[in-house]
Amino acid sequence: MKRVHASTKQLTAPLKHVTALVRRWYGEGPLHLLLLLASFALALYAGVRLLADDWVMVAVWFVGAALLHDLVLVPVYAAADRAVTVLVGGRDGGRRERTMYVRVPAALSLLLLLVWYPLITRQVPRYERSTALPADVFLTRWLLVTAALFAGSALWFAVRAWSAARSASRSGREEGAGRG
Repeated sequence: MKRVHASTKQLTAPLKHVTALVRRWYGEGPLHLLLLLASFALALYAGVRLLADDWVMVAVWFVGAALLHDLVLVPVYAAADRAVTVLVGGRDGGRRERTMYVRVPAALSLLLLLVWYPLITRQVPRYERSTALPADVFLTRWLLVTAALFAGSALWFAVRAWSAARSASRSGREEGAGRG
């Protein structure tokens, strides 16, 4: 058994008390609170810098983005999710579980499309002059990444289905052997 020096115990006792007090008051540890406050400080700094030049257009952009998302994109997400649930569904009622194998790669692919949209659609004419890199490869690369995401998800689904079928057949054999 490891012996702890008495002064170490004297130093850690107040720290444990403060940690317990922060957990009781905040609900998480002090490190979580510190990181959250640091992220708020960084966001505030970025917001102040962003709004320093043309705050009216930035505010219009944020309101427009929120309206576009809530009034147009959320219904599209819901309709697409409903269509995937119906298409992927089966008779056993495990539709929701199986739709995750389509949702995750689709969400990641759409996130990549959102971030790299100007380059994927070749709408950045100065890109080649500025970077000396070809701009015509982004569509192909995005399609390859999307295909890899869906292939990986299909492989993961196949492994999970095979594992579930294997464990079900084992438990069925064990039940049959126990009855006989």
